[in-house]
Amino acid sequence: MNTHDQHHFPKSLDTPALPEVVDRTTWQTKLDKLRVREKAHTREGDAIAAARRRLPMVEVDPTIQLLGPHGPITLLEVFEGRRLLIVYFHMWHTGQPASAQCEGCTFSNSQVRELSYLHSRDVTYATFCEGPYEESIRYRDFMGWDVPWYSVPQDTVDQLVADRHFGILVSYLRDGDHVFETYWTTGRGNEVMAPSYGILDLTAYGRQEFWEDSPEGWPQRWDSKGDQMRLDGRPTAQWSRLAAGRSDNLGTKTTAPNG
Repeated sequence: MNTHDQHHFPKSLDTPALPEVVDRTTWQTKLDKLRVREKAHTREGDAIAAARRRLPMVEVDPTIQLLGPHGPITLLEVFEGRRLLIVYFHMWHTGQPASAQCEGCTFSNSQVRELSYLHSRDVTYATFCEGPYEESIRYRDFMGWDVPWYSVPQDTVDQLVADRHFGILVSYLRDGDHVFETYWTTGRGNEVMAPSYGILDLTAYGRQEFWEDSPEGWPQRWDSKGDQMRLDGRPTAQWSRLAAGRSDNLGTKTTAPNG
């Protein structure tokens, strides 16, 4: 059997750990109590978002150059005429094969799919990758992503990243020909890009990661250093692409096994 056709997933959960079984009335009472906290959490999130909308902003050079499918393009042009722009800065390991690329960035970008709702609110989404365009666009195509994709030339990295690092999510606003940065986040702040985590949080066993506060005996199989986003030596999402027959050749000299 071709290794691409195998299911590259960990062994199914086989654990005796289960939540307590109660009658429906007792269960609903417990859930209602939790719901009070959930609603408070939602309202606090709304209040934080309101404060975020009141932040000041810093001007950014609109002529900063990036590389896209048609060659050089300015930051201003990346807006595609819209008023707002949100950008994920994708880490890149130049010269390395697809299997060695950033699992966290792959995790985040894999889940940004439907852009029409953003566009309806005058927001453009784009990915800025730190690697050579020729390599990274092959990765985007291998993964099947259709978001706008640009690479950041080395001589403009400092202007955009400004003493931070790739793996950040940045919000911009355009006022005519002027561009401003209004917000940025990283780390767990990037989880907004990944509905998988939000869905896992609703299940009985959660994310199954070691850091979680779970009951004794609950399955916790993943660390928080990248392994939770990798399987069999690759970012997890790559296996389905290989199974579909897509080539992961990035044009680099370094290769890795596919099985």
